[in-house]
Amino acid sequence: MKRLVLVRHAPTASTRAATFPADDEGLDADGRAAAAALALPRGEVRSSPAARCLQTAEAAGLDPIVDAALAECDFGSWAGLALADLDPAEARAWMTDPDAAPHGGESLRAFAARVARWLDAQARSDGSVVVITHGGVVKAALVHALGAPLEAFWRVDAAPLAVAELHAHDGRWTVTRLNAPAEVAAIA
Repeated sequence: MKRLVLVRHAPTASTRAATFPADDEGLDADGRAAAAALALPRGEVRSSPAARCLQTAEAAGLDPIVDAALAECDFGSWAGLALADLDPAEARAWMTDPDAAPHGGESLRAFAARVARWLDAQARSDGSVVVITHGGVVKAALVHALGAPLEAFWRVDAAPLAVAELHAHDGRWTVTRLNAPAEVAAIA
């Protein structure tokens, strides 16, 4: 059986302001303090290469293996902007057409396919892995694990420092936890 404990990184200035993350934004003092309080199972740890994920792992006393497949969606020219700052037609296209990429970055379909490939590879192995990543990666993984249509991506929430847990049995995923406090993952 494979156990994945997916943890969204600690809050940043962008998550607090509800903006698309600025290029490789790190944690602020409040985010570091919150990450330092994490209680997660020990063992193999993987992380997105983004500073905010690596700093979350470091503050929690974890030594992750960097995995580029765990990077957040490339938001292109929208980095640092709030949804309200975008051209409404472009924002609507991005949220209703999984192939649209008006920001010049990844489309939702390309992003979700990248996460799905990674998740499928994980399902073929055993053991437990803690993954420090992004809200979008958690959402894409959950949608793929459930076999839900890609449009369901917009109906899933992944709060900062919350845990989503997946188990794979014979290559098939089950969702065992969503948006749980991280300290619950350590005792399960």
